[in-house]
Amino acid sequence: MKTHPLRSVLFVCLGNICRSPLAEGVFKFVLEEQGKAHGVVIDSAGTNGYHTGEAPDERSIAVAGRYGIDISGQRCRQLKAEDFVHFDLILGMDRANVAAIEARRPPNATAETGLFSAVALGENNQIPDPYYGTGADFERVYLMVLKASKGLSNRF
Repeated sequence: MKTHPLRSVLFVCLGNICRSPLAEGVFKFVLEEQGKAHGVVIDSAGTNGYHTGEAPDERSIAVAGRYGIDISGQRCRQLKAEDFVHFDLILGMDRANVAAIEARRPPNATAETGLFSAVALGENNQIPDPYYGTGADFERVYLMVLKASKGLSNRF
Protein backbone atom coordinates (compact mmCIF):
# COMPACT_ATOMS: atom_id res chain seq x y z
CA MET A 1 0.00 0.00 0.00
CA LYS A 2 1.30 3.45 -0.92
CA THR A 3 1.95 5.74 2.03
CA HIS A 4 1.63 9.06 0.17
CA PRO A 5 -1.78 10.53 -0.62
CA LEU A 6 -3.29 9.04 -3.72
CA ARG A 7 -3.79 11.28 -6.74
CA SER A 8 -5.47 8.94 -9.23
CA VAL A 9 -7.97 6.09 -9.28
CA LEU A 10 -9.44 3.87 -11.99
CA PHE A 11 -12.71 2.05 -11.33
CA VAL A 12 -13.19 -1.19 -13.29
CA CYS A 13 -16.16 -3.45 -13.98
CA LEU A 14 -16.95 -5.87 -16.79
CA GLY A 15 -18.26 -3.61 -19.55
CA ASN A 16 -17.72 -0.08 -18.17
CA ILE A 17 -21.39 0.75 -18.70
CA CYS A 18 -23.06 0.29 -15.29
CA ARG A 19 -20.96 0.15 -12.12
CA SER A 20 -17.60 1.70 -12.97
CA PRO A 21 -19.00 4.82 -14.70
CA LEU A 22 -21.28 5.28 -11.71
CA ALA A 23 -18.28 4.93 -9.37
CA GLU A 24 -16.30 7.44 -11.44
CA GLY A 25 -19.09 10.02 -11.26
CA VAL A 26 -19.99 9.44 -7.61
CA PHE A 27 -16.37 9.54 -6.44
CA LYS A 28 -15.74 12.81 -8.33
CA PHE A 29 -18.87 14.23 -6.70
CA VAL A 30 -17.78 13.12 -3.21
CA LEU A 31 -14.29 14.60 -3.63
CA GLU A 32 -15.75 17.85 -4.96
CA GLU A 33 -18.08 18.10 -1.95
CA GLN A 34 -15.09 17.59 0.34
CA GLY A 35 -12.88 20.07 -1.51
CA LYS A 36 -10.38 17.33 -2.42
CA ALA A 37 -10.96 16.99 -6.19
CA HIS A 38 -8.27 19.42 -7.40
CA GLY A 39 -5.53 17.53 -9.25
CA VAL A 40 -7.09 14.11 -8.75
CA VAL A 41 -7.48 11.92 -11.86
CA ILE A 42 -10.59 9.72 -11.77
CA ASP A 43 -11.55 7.40 -14.62
CA SER A 44 -13.28 4.11 -15.32
CA ALA A 45 -12.78 1.16 -17.65
CA GLY A 46 -14.05 -2.32 -18.39
CA THR A 47 -12.25 -5.62 -18.50
CA ASN A 48 -13.88 -6.26 -21.89
CA GLY A 49 -14.20 -3.86 -24.78
CA TYR A 50 -17.73 -4.70 -25.94
CA HIS A 51 -19.03 -1.19 -25.31
CA THR A 52 -15.98 0.91 -26.21
CA GLY A 53 -17.01 4.44 -27.16
CA GLU A 54 -20.57 4.08 -25.86
CA ALA A 55 -22.18 6.18 -23.14
CA PRO A 56 -22.98 4.49 -19.81
CA ASP A 57 -26.18 2.46 -19.46
CA GLU A 58 -29.21 4.78 -19.36
CA ARG A 59 -30.21 3.33 -15.98
CA SER A 60 -26.84 4.31 -14.46
CA ILE A 61 -27.19 7.77 -16.01
CA ALA A 62 -30.71 8.03 -14.53
CA VAL A 63 -29.83 6.96 -10.99
CA ALA A 64 -26.82 9.29 -10.90
CA GLY A 65 -28.96 12.12 -12.24
CA ARG A 66 -31.48 11.66 -9.44
CA TYR A 67 -28.67 12.57 -7.05
CA GLY A 68 -27.38 15.53 -9.08
CA ILE A 69 -24.51 13.67 -10.79
CA ASP A 70 -24.17 13.80 -14.58
CA ILE A 71 -22.30 10.83 -16.05
CA SER A 72 -23.84 11.08 -19.53
CA GLY A 73 -20.65 12.50 -21.07
CA GLN A 74 -18.51 9.52 -20.10
CA ARG A 75 -17.48 7.02 -22.77
CA CYS A 76 -16.72 3.36 -22.19
CA ARG A 77 -13.22 2.07 -22.66
CA GLN A 78 -11.26 -1.09 -21.99
CA LEU A 79 -8.58 -1.51 -19.32
CA LYS A 80 -5.11 -1.16 -20.89
CA ALA A 81 -1.54 -1.87 -19.82
CA GLU A 82 -0.68 1.83 -19.43
CA ASP A 83 -3.36 2.15 -16.75
CA PHE A 84 -1.18 0.10 -14.39
CA VAL A 85 1.48 2.83 -14.33
CA HIS A 86 -0.74 5.87 -14.92
CA PHE A 87 -3.03 5.27 -11.91
CA ASP A 88 -2.14 4.95 -8.23
CA LEU A 89 -5.13 2.72 -7.58
CA ILE A 90 -7.18 0.36 -9.78
CA LEU A 91 -10.35 -0.96 -8.14
CA GLY A 92 -12.60 -3.78 -9.32
CA MET A 93 -16.28 -3.85 -8.44
CA ASP A 94 -16.35 -7.60 -7.80
CA ARG A 95 -13.89 -10.46 -7.34
CA ALA A 96 -14.14 -11.52 -11.01
CA ASN A 97 -13.16 -7.97 -12.03
CA VAL A 98 -10.21 -8.02 -9.63
CA ALA A 99 -9.07 -11.38 -11.04
CA ALA A 100 -9.31 -9.99 -14.59
CA ILE A 101 -7.35 -6.89 -13.55
CA GLU A 102 -4.61 -9.03 -12.02
CA ALA A 103 -4.49 -11.26 -15.11
CA ARG A 104 -3.70 -8.16 -17.21
CA ARG A 105 -1.15 -6.72 -14.78
CA PRO A 106 2.08 -6.00 -16.71
CA PRO A 107 5.53 -6.54 -15.14
CA ASN A 108 6.13 -2.78 -14.81
CA ALA A 109 2.86 -2.12 -12.93
CA THR A 110 3.02 0.34 -10.04
CA ALA A 111 -0.71 0.64 -9.28
CA GLU A 112 -2.23 -0.77 -6.13
CA THR A 113 -5.18 -2.98 -7.08
CA GLY A 114 -8.05 -4.46 -5.14
CA LEU A 115 -11.74 -4.85 -4.52
CA PHE A 116 -13.44 -1.44 -4.23
CA SER A 117 -15.27 -2.16 -0.95
CA ALA A 118 -12.24 -3.86 0.60
CA VAL A 119 -9.87 -0.98 -0.16
CA ALA A 120 -12.43 1.73 0.66
CA LEU A 121 -14.18 0.25 3.69
CA GLY A 122 -12.24 -2.81 4.80
CA GLU A 123 -15.28 -4.91 3.82
CA ASN A 124 -15.24 -7.89 1.49
CA ASN A 125 -18.52 -6.96 -0.23
CA GLN A 126 -18.86 -7.10 -3.98
CA ILE A 127 -20.80 -4.47 -5.86
CA PRO A 128 -23.18 -6.60 -7.94
CA ASP A 129 -23.71 -6.07 -11.66
CA PRO A 130 -27.20 -4.56 -12.06
CA TYR A 131 -27.26 -4.93 -15.86
CA TYR A 132 -29.95 -7.62 -15.97
CA GLY A 133 -31.81 -6.16 -13.00
CA THR A 134 -34.37 -3.48 -12.31
CA GLY A 135 -34.19 0.19 -11.38
CA ALA A 136 -34.13 -0.90 -7.75
CA ASP A 137 -30.91 -2.83 -8.44
CA PHE A 138 -29.30 0.29 -9.91
CA GLU A 139 -30.42 2.28 -6.86
CA ARG A 140 -28.88 -0.31 -4.54
CA VAL A 141 -25.61 -0.21 -6.52
CA TYR A 142 -25.62 3.60 -6.35
CA LEU A 143 -25.94 3.49 -2.54
CA MET A 144 -23.15 0.90 -2.26
CA VAL A 145 -20.90 2.99 -4.52
CA LEU A 146 -21.67 6.14 -2.51
CA LYS A 147 -20.77 4.46 0.78
CA ALA A 148 -17.53 3.07 -0.64
CA SER A 149 -16.68 6.42 -2.28
CA LYS A 150 -17.03 8.21 1.03
CA GLY A 151 -14.74 5.65 2.64
CA LEU A 152 -12.20 5.87 -0.18
CA SER A 153 -12.12 9.66 0.03
CA ASN A 154 -10.22 9.34 3.34
CA ARG A 155 -7.18 8.16 1.34
CA PHE A 156 -7.18 11.27 -0.85
